[in-house]
Amino acid sequence: MRDFLPELLRGGVITLQVTAGGAVVAVIAALSAALTRLYGPRPLRWLATAYVELFRGTSALVQLFWLFFVLPHFGVTLSPMVVGIAALGLNVGAYGAEVVRGAIGSVARGQWEACTALNLTRAQTLRRIVLPQAFVAMIPPWGNLFIELLKATSLVSLITLSDLAFKAQQLNQNTLRTAEVFSTVLLMYLALSVLITVGMRALEARAALGLRRGRVS
Repeated sequence: MRDFLPELLRGGVITLQVTAGGAVVAVIAALSAALTRLYGPRPLRWLATAYVELFRGTSALVQLFWLFFVLPHFGVTLSPMVVGIAALGLNVGAYGAEVVRGAIGSVARGQWEACTALNLTRAQTLRRIVLPQAFVAMIPPWGNLFIELLKATSLVSLITLSDLAFKAQQLNQNTLRTAEVFSTVLLMYLALSVLITVGMRALEARAALGLRRGRVS
């Protein structure tokens, strides 16, 4: 363990960076796509729908390879880290867009009607009334999506990023200690998944408490 754990930890740092960056991209992409599909002008709605269907309907691995190997043919060359974050973030964001859209749709219609009666604009209604309620509803499925994102980071080893999976493969080839190496990696992925689950549950509890108090903090 003393021999190969430091290498695995260095790979774990890369995995965490890709996961965190991909999560930020996913949330931004999901919110943008969902709100555009619900309330944007028709041309933008078409673009948002095309994004969701494209990234949900094709393999994350193919998307990763396309950004890394095909974009340079069009004069756009991105670093492996940027490609990993962008590809996985956009892939998860496409699924997240449906989570956001469903959460917004689950807010009772009477909330909208009450806001209309109070002469609130659509933006004010979304920001003050609808999104805080939808936010609580969308946290559990987003927790699942973040765990899927974490597991998908193993794909970035195929575009030369020395993540946790890449380090495990290297150590296995160099030491032939297959059981020890991959059992350790299994536990590391499990530990990271548990941390995400605990964090999202804490966020859900805090958001629900804030909603009961009349705010989401």
